[in-house]
Amino acid sequence: MTDPNDELHNYSAIPHSLGTLQFTVPDACAGLRLDQALAKLLPEYSRSRLQGWITAQQVKVNGSCATTRQKVWGGDQLEVLPQSHPSDQPHVAEDIALDIVYEDDALLVINKPAGLVVHPGSGNWEGTLLNALLHHAPQLAEVPRAGIVHRLDKDTSGLLVVAKTIAAQTALVRQLEARTVQREYLALAYGELDRSGKVDAPVGRHPTQRIKMAVVTGGKHAVTHYQIEQKFPGCTLLRCRLETGRTHQIRVHLAHIKHPLVGDHTYVKGPQKCVPQLRELLASFHRQALHATRLALVHPVEGQMMEWQAPLPKDMLQLLNQIKASMNETA
Repeated sequence: MTDPNDELHNYSAIPHSLGTLQFTVPDACAGLRLDQALAKLLPEYSRSRLQGWITAQQVKVNGSCATTRQKVWGGDQLEVLPQSHPSDQPHVAEDIALDIVYEDDALLVINKPAGLVVHPGSGNWEGTLLNALLHHAPQLAEVPRAGIVHRLDKDTSGLLVVAKTIAAQTALVRQLEARTVQREYLALAYGELDRSGKVDAPVGRHPTQRIKMAVVTGGKHAVTHYQIEQKFPGCTLLRCRLETGRTHQIRVHLAHIKHPLVGDHTYVKGPQKCVPQLRELLASFHRQALHATRLALVHPVEGQMMEWQAPLPKDMLQLLNQIKASMNETA
C-alpha cells in the first residue's frame, strides 16, 4: 500500500522566467490550510516566510490571491512568487565606528555601546556590529558570523570578543563551552539587597510571550553570581558574574529574585518599590542598566590569560551621579 505522504516528494514545481513556482496540490495535502500545505510542499522555507508571502498576495490558488487560513484541496493549482529576504543576502560592510579595546592577528575586543545590535536579524538587517566588523577587517567575511562568538543584547553595553580566524573562533567557542571565559557585568537593580549570592535557575523561552525568556522547568542550566558594589535607597549596584551564558540570563535571573534591572522595560513588571525622590529618575532611564565591565580568557594562539576592563559608560555614570545628588538633597 502506498503511503499518501509519498506524493509530497513527487509534486511538480515548474519555475517560470519570473521566478514563479506552479504546482498542483497533491491529495495528501487536501483539507489543509494553505500555509500548512505550503510548509509541506516547500520545506526549504520557514512557515513565517510562507505566511508573509501569502499576506503580500504572492500566492494564488486557482488564479486568485489567497489567505493564510484558506483550505486547499487535491488538484488545486497554486502559484507562488518567492520574494527574497534580507537573511538570504550576503552581509554588507558598513563604515560604523568601533571602540576597539584590543586587537591582534587573532582577536578583536570591542567596547560595544548601548543601542548597537550585534548580529543582523529581524528588523535589524543593517547597521549592526557585524556590518561594522566586515568594514574594519574585510577578512572576517571568511569567518562564520564574522568571528562573533558571544553576544550582548542591543541595549547592553560593554566588552565583547571577536575571533579574526576560524582557528581562533574554534578555540574561543571551546573556552565558552568549558566555562573558562570570565565575564563580569555591572548592573543597577531595583531594591536594596542585603547580601551577595547566586541565582541557579533554568532559563528558557517564555511559555506564552515568545520574545521573552523566563525561568522555566526544562530550561537550560543557568547560574549567575552577584555581589554588592554599592547600595542606594531603593536600588543596588551589583557586580554579576556569569557561570553560564544564556539569552537574557542576568536580566531574567534578577527579575526572578524580584530585583529587576533599572530601565529593563521587558522584564520590569509594573511600578517598583522605590523612595519617592528616585522613582521618576529610575523609571525614566532609557535602557537596561547593564554593562559588561570585565572579560578574561586564554589567548587562542599565545596561550596566556588576558584580561580587559571597560568602565561604566556615560549614561550609567550620569544616572549614579543623579542618584547620589538626589539623596544628598534630601539628607
